[in-house]
Amino acid sequence: MTTLGTTTGETRSRLLHRLPRLHGGAATAAVAVAFWATMTGTTVPTPLYPDYEHAFDFSSLMVTIAFAVYAIGVVAGLLTAGSLSDRFGRRPVTTAALLLALAAAGVFLAADDLGVLLVGRVLSGLSVALVTGAATAHLTELAPPGHRLRAGRIALAANMGGLATGPLLAGVLAQFAPSPLRLVWIVNAAVLLVALALLAGVPETVARRGAGRLRPTLPKVPAGIRAPFARSALTAGAGFAVVGVLTATTGLFLAGPLRLNSPVLSGVTVALAFVGAAGGQLLARVLRPRAVLPIACLGLVGSAALIATAMLTVTLAPLVAAAVVDGLATGLAIGDGIALITEGAEPAVRGQAFSALFAAVYGLLALPAIGVGVLIAPTGLRTAGTVFAAVVAALALGVLASLPRRRTPARQG
Repeated sequence: MTTLGTTTGETRSRLLHRLPRLHGGAATAAVAVAFWATMTGTTVPTPLYPDYEHAFDFSSLMVTIAFAVYAIGVVAGLLTAGSLSDRFGRRPVTTAALLLALAAAGVFLAADDLGVLLVGRVLSGLSVALVTGAATAHLTELAPPGHRLRAGRIALAANMGGLATGPLLAGVLAQFAPSPLRLVWIVNAAVLLVALALLAGVPETVARRGAGRLRPTLPKVPAGIRAPFARSALTAGAGFAVVGVLTATTGLFLAGPLRLNSPVLSGVTVALAFVGAAGGQLLARVLRPRAVLPIACLGLVGSAALIATAMLTVTLAPLVAAAVVDGLATGLAIGDGIALITEGAEPAVRGQAFSALFAAVYGLLALPAIGVGVLIAPTGLRTAGTVFAAVVAALALGVLASLPRRRTPARQG
């Protein structure tokens, strides 16, 4: 048995050695594609929720719970496996994330009831938990000296680009192609297989530090950046809470109060939030560091006001504007956190620090979506959305009031 295992390991090693090695920009692109492909599947269900609701006969509350289960899966995975890439390497962990995303696509493809759907969402959440820290750190370490901030921007583009691609792809296929609840998952699986093939040629950037028990651990943040990290994470989490509610309820708002059963329109509205988040990172490059989080907080207040306007007037334009404004604010905050970790965390703990950032963000993603789902039954979607907007505005104003007048020295360098 030992001989067979050894032989199998040696054969695998020889096969991997024969694969073409990617270097420089090609290696960076391959990791970015893997990151993007994994994230794409997580938002594919967004414009399909009304169809799932009709096909599986469940309530609006269960739609928001299905979304929240994904976020809970992300946080659980980050707490149990957030440091795996620091121990076992970036490429193996990203490969595992792609395999989990592929399994999720298979589950969605075969789904015939709500229970199976929830299993797919959990698998999607776990795939995100593995890929966020591993791929972000991998991109940073593949970057040549002096280009690590650029690597952070690539990571954010891959992350948000994948999240934006999912609802667009699903919306187009659902509206213009047959089998709306099946075809998109076949396409998603094909993309994931291509990403797996590309990733096999990427060099590893950390040495394996041996096996160990998989046990829940709180991802660590270096002491020197904990205070500014907390502010960035809280602001980004508030922004993601808005994105989460938009993701879970936009299709319901269009099909219900607006009477517009358009998967494309639903997908575009949510995708704009993620495109805005990528744009927020670009905007951060031209802003003074001290101004990034205050502007992000003001953006959250503005997006909350727009959501309330959309709910109270039953109009689409304010909702679309809210998606863009909130995306910009969220991108500013996440970009601030990524820059903090890139500059202030050593490679040995960088994966953990990135995992901590996304654990905080996704932790604030789940509960608001469930809260809105609970309020929908007794009050209706419009009232629930308005109440949620008021809570977000209050939280953003609280964060704004807590910001120090000066940035920490670590960020000024």
